[in-house]
Amino acid sequence: MVEKELGGAPLAYIGDAVIELWVRETLISMGIRSSAACNAEALLFVTARSQSEAFSHIEPCLSEYEAEIFRRGRNAHVTTPKSATAAEYHRATGLEALIGALYLDGEKARAEELLREAYRDVISGIRARHPADAGNKD
Repeated sequence: MVEKELGGAPLAYIGDAVIELWVRETLISMGIRSSAACNAEALLFVTARSQSEAFSHIEPCLSEYEAEIFRRGRNAHVTTPKSATAAEYHRATGLEALIGALYLDGEKARAEELLREAYRDVISGIRARHPADAGNKD
């Protein structure tokens, strides 16, 4: 378990990359082929504000271990950008740390399950905007 090896900031750093790759794979698997469209839709997943909102969808279903990793990431010392409130940015960092820890622990299926649930509404909105691709899986 990585919680004894890494702090919140390094876990969030890894988690950010894992989320970015998951978003790209998700968008491509939905049949979106234009890089401009992918980049526009990706913003719905990767901003601190959107990640903070996404976390609220999965918070109730976290295990104690997962909640602890989230708290470690949320409490990490990070510089808050102007594009989000401090609370949003800290929650986003916590989500990234959680996903990073699950990834490093080899729990990729759990990380994907949480991401699909966290962004369920975002994915539905994308499918509505790209109806020709609605039959593709996420």
